[in-house]
Parts: sequence; structure tokens; C-alpha cells
Amino acid sequence: MEKIVKGVLNFRQNIYPKHKDLFGTLADGQSPEVLFVTCSDSRIDPNLLTGSNPGDLFICRNAGNIIPPHSNETGGMTASIEYAVAVLGVRHIIICGHTDCGAIKGALDLNALAGLPHVKEWLGHCRSAMEIVRERNNVPLDQCVGHEHLNEAIEENVLQQVQHIRTHPAVAAKLATGKVHIHGWIYDIKNGGIRCCNHSDTEFREFEEQYADIIDNQ
Repeated sequence: MEKIVKGVLNFRQNIYPKHKDLFGTLADGQSPEVLFVTCSDSRIDPNLLTGSNPGDLFICRNAGNIIPPHSNETGGMTASIEYAVAVLGVRHIIICGHTDCGAIKGALDLNALAGLPHVKEWLGHCRSAMEIVRERNNVPLDQCVGHEHLNEAIEENVLQQVQHIRTHPAVAAKLATGKVHIHGWIYDIKNGGIRCCNHSDTEFREFEEQYADIIDNQ
């Protein structure tokens, strides 16, 4: 806690005064352009990764950057997505997975999570991704998908969560009218790289290739 306490003091004494006007504006409301869904993993800092400021990102975090398919059962992710899209009017949704994801390691073998019933149930939302990886690599049904397929599973999980978010009514409506765009990202913790897809892709591309038009116009 010592580091945290010192950090708060530094924020109040040095950082906040430098950005007083920004925080003054944000005190009256928010209008983020991006809904950023990522993992709870402590190694990911969305604002640091994107070079964004307070107020730029509406951030939702959970184990495995999971988005349950829409249902009539209300949950934190469902409510947050609805609010971000229907009320705040975000124009972009980024679903950001990452390398060495502990949640996906767990999803590879859900039976090993018997002592963590809530974790096991939550990671069940990754099942379609794990089954795709199983089928693609001819892994028998009586065997778990091995960790040698971890990176593939991480990518497939993002692709499946991109599909899940499209089932949410507020998102479906905005997609149909071209008012929102969905991006899938994989952040490489070791080298800082990002690989990307959009909501209609089945494969990832390098960041510079995916956003070449934006980069070229800078």
C-alpha cells in the first residue's frame, strides 16, 4: 500500500494541478468515443496503451475480456455495454485480449477449476472458442486443449467475444446503421505490439496494416 499512498499524494500535488482544466470539464459529465473491454490482468493499462486521457475511454474489465451473449438476465457487462452504446453514444468498441492470459489458461481445462465454481462458470463463456481450437487441432473430446494452443485460444476468444457483443440489442442497432464499429485486439505484453481484427474478420492483422489509412493521414 505504501506505493499506492505515495502515488495518490503525487497525483494530488503534481498531476492534478497540471490537468485542472480537463478535470474541471469532466466534473460535469463524460462523452467517451470508445468502449474499451479488456482483461482484469494487472499488466494491462488501457490509457497507457492507447495514449488516452481521462474521459476518452469507457473501460470495462473482467477475467478473460469476456462478453456474455445477450440474454434477459442482467449482469454488469450487459448493463455497461447498453449504457455506453445507447446513452454515451460511443462510436467504437475495442475488445482487447492479451498474451499469457491466465483466464484463457483456465478455460483450456475447465475441469481443473472445480474449487473455483464462479471462475469456472464465468469462463464457460469462452467455451465456443476452446471448442473451435479443439476441432481445428483434432484434440480428442476426452482430453483438454493443451497450453501449446494458448496463443491460438487467446485469439479465438477475442473473435468469439466480438461475435457475442453483436448480439446485444443496442450494439446490433448501431451496427446496422453504421454508428458503431467493433475492433478486436491482441496486446503482446512482451513486445508492446498489437494485432487487430474488425467485427467481420476471422484473422488478425498487424496494427499498422489494420489502421494504415489513419496512420497515413497523420
